[in-house]
Amino acid sequence: MIVLCDGVEIGYDDVGTGMPMAFIHGFPHNRTLWAPQVSALVDRARCIAFDLRGFGESSRNGPFSIDQYADDLAMLLRMLGIERTVVAGLSMGGYVAFAFWRRHREMVRALVLADTRAGIDSEETRAKRVALIELAHERGSGAVADGQIVGMIGKSTREKRPALIDDVHRMMGSASVEGIHGALEAMLGRDDSTPTLATIDVPTLVVVGAEDVLTPVREAEILHDAIRGSRLEVIKHAGHVSNLERPAAFNHVLSEFLAALDYA
Repeated sequence: MIVLCDGVEIGYDDVGTGMPMAFIHGFPHNRTLWAPQVSALVDRARCIAFDLRGFGESSRNGPFSIDQYADDLAMLLRMLGIERTVVAGLSMGGYVAFAFWRRHREMVRALVLADTRAGIDSEETRAKRVALIELAHERGSGAVADGQIVGMIGKSTREKRPALIDDVHRMMGSASVEGIHGALEAMLGRDDSTPTLATIDVPTLVVVGAEDVLTPVREAEILHDAIRGSRLEVIKHAGHVSNLERPAAFNHVLSEFLAALDYA
């Protein structure tokens, strides 16, 4: 489905019944990233998976910023009549989840932070993002997917599930150049969310793939240590897109977390 929010078309899925749960994809993904979770949770949650502007079926026009992505989600949820929701973000989606907490915390029932970090980029990472912008304009989104795919997926998955590599590469390669450029600029300009961690006072699940090389386990441990009462789950034999690489394991810990919310 597509809805017009403040002049911007937002592509989204709204399926299932129960506790609302909003899913925010990473870079350079789209909402299909969360298909294994949405399909598994439809009997117990109202699942809202949406495309960040520039990706999937959403508009390609800016402005692009992490705060803008968060505000887009808030607009979408309000249009759908949702006042409070569990917010799940993976990688860049985690950056958006932090911004959503800062800007719209009254709408947050709980947080799921998957394969993400709170801190800003190192100088090396910033240089890589600038180079990716140039690559996207010179050679297109397929070249960006080529350069990102190895780090995106864990070693075990690359060895045992080659078909998933093709699926993820196809999803990444479908991103628009405008969306890629905008998201990279958004990440380059994002706020440091480290001070935000101590303010989080809703139930929080931190998930990370044991083989994640982009946001390693240590980054998840930092989140867990700083967010009071949070739960940390390390998914074995999974990399950066742990929810796709080991969906059954990811869904198990997510379902346990949601079940606990019913009694919180």
